[in-house]
Amino acid sequence: MFVCICYQVREHQVRTAIRCGARTEEAIGDACGAGTGCGSCLDRIEELIEEERTDTRLPSAA
Repeated sequence: MFVCICYQVREHQVRTAIRCGARTEEAIGDACGAGTGCGSCLDRIEELIEEERTDTRLPSAA
C-alpha cells in the first residue's frame, strides 16, 4: 500500500526507514522521500512511527 502518492513510497519502505533509525517525519523524508511533496501523508507517517515505537524491538527516540 502506498503511504506517499507523490513519490510512490510504500508502507514497507517507511517502516524500513523507521527500523533503520528514522524517528521523525523529516528523517523519513530524508530516508525515502515520503512526506516531502504535498504533505497529505504526514499523518500516516506519524502513525507508522508511533506503531513502530510501540514495538518493543525498537529503541525510543533520543
